[in-house]
Amino acid sequence: MPIQATQAMVESLVKALVEHPDEVSVKPIEGDNTVVLEVQVNTEDAGKVIGKKGRTINALRTLVRAATSRHDKKVMMELV
Repeated sequence: MPIQATQAMVESLVKALVEHPDEVSVKPIEGDNTVVLEVQVNTEDAGKVIGKKGRTINALRTLVRAATSRHDKKVMMELV
């Protein structure tokens, strides 16, 4: 899956989780061998994205890894 499609997937999933979907942004930061998808949300929504014991964010990261497994670069997701 291309980075743009993965970015759109993450954005739509995160928007479905939060109270303020209009404040969600996903920005790809490309490095030499990596791409980091920086997810920004309203501070009130950070806990919902992280989830209990980090389960929600870990599930999102697993989806990102699975969707980009054939990509040349390692793709990661971070909540900022």
